[in-house]
Amino acid sequence: MNEANMSMLKISGLKVAYGGIKAVKGIDLEVNKGELVTLIGANGAGKTTTLKAITGTLPACKVEGTISYQGQPLKGTHSFQIVEKKLAMVPEGRGVFTRMSIHENLLMGAYTRNDKAGIDADVEKWYSVFPRLKERSTSMAGTLSGGEQQMLAMARALMSHPELLLLDEPSMGLSPIMVEKIFEVIRNVSKEGITILLVEQNAKLALQAAHRGYVMDSGAITMTGDAAAMLNDPRVQAAYLGE
Repeated sequence: MNEANMSMLKISGLKVAYGGIKAVKGIDLEVNKGELVTLIGANGAGKTTTLKAITGTLPACKVEGTISYQGQPLKGTHSFQIVEKKLAMVPEGRGVFTRMSIHENLLMGAYTRNDKAGIDADVEKWYSVFPRLKERSTSMAGTLSGGEQQMLAMARALMSHPELLLLDEPSMGLSPIMVEKIFEVIRNVSKEGITILLVEQNAKLALQAAHRGYVMDSGAITMTGDAAAMLNDPRVQAAYLGE
């Protein structure tokens, strides 16, 4: 297997149940090195639950199946160890440290690193990508708008130099111009070679940005394929693109 086809993330037979509620019903999903793969579907389909199963951040529930990252099982790995393994997630709702400044939030993203010059350079890099963060670098993150918090959450995750980036609904609740900016950054990060699994309700933008896509419905994967082909699939258009 050449590097381009190397599996970065492989999920097999994943089931997640909260009591009698089956949120995820035995799904298989794979993301290869360097790919941008999107997982689309309606609200409540099980997309966020799938991401939380990968990162080990689910509340008490029954989880079955296997999740492998770079060929190694993730089961039993603590969330802080996952970051050390170069896997980062931007959670739904952003999850910024509201009582810390923008600058402090970015430094928290780099807590697994000790290359001070590199960290300083990366802070400046993300300030150049998101000038609004630089303007407000000493402000508390809780005072930022939703779009600004999304910028900060993405920049903070990227400060850890992830090899796999999980993005959970990055466009949720944002203005159209902010959504455009966020997706521009997602595409550029992908071009840098960072592997991305993107969960997104805006199916059109997600499929336009992605290499491959999966459709999730009621806890099951109902369709997968080339993202461009899925954009033109009448079933996807009818269900998710309003066409």
